[in-house]
Amino acid sequence: MFDISFMEILVISIVALIVIGPERLPTVARTLGHLYGRCRGFVYSVKTDIHNEMRMEELKKMQSSVQDTVQSVEDSIRQGVNQLETAVTDAKNINDPSTNPSASQAGTEARPSSDPAESPHHETFNKEKK
Repeated sequence: MFDISFMEILVISIVALIVIGPERLPTVARTLGHLYGRCRGFVYSVKTDIHNEMRMEELKKMQSSVQDTVQSVEDSIRQGVNQLETAVTDAKNINDPSTNPSASQAGTEARPSSDPAESPHHETFNKEKK
């Protein structure tokens, strides 16, 4: 933090001993130690707060990014579901003769009769019977 050598600390200590006196020097040193510790704690607390705020901003950006991704996936899934519902509805309309009159007419024309007398193979069937 500070670039103070051992010799500089020794000179400061000797001057403090002369100015303050030997009786009060231990209490002043203890008070200075407590103040230094509080300053370090305050600086550490400020650093931690700044670091936490930076992380919070990063997390907010990440959350926003994830929410955008989730929204786009959700929209994509809804679009796929809507397409499937449309396809199923169209398929039901094509196969359901009550809702599609052209399919009901085509279905009756294309269906073979279940009566053997009406079938085109009727003559061969009657010949085999006799």
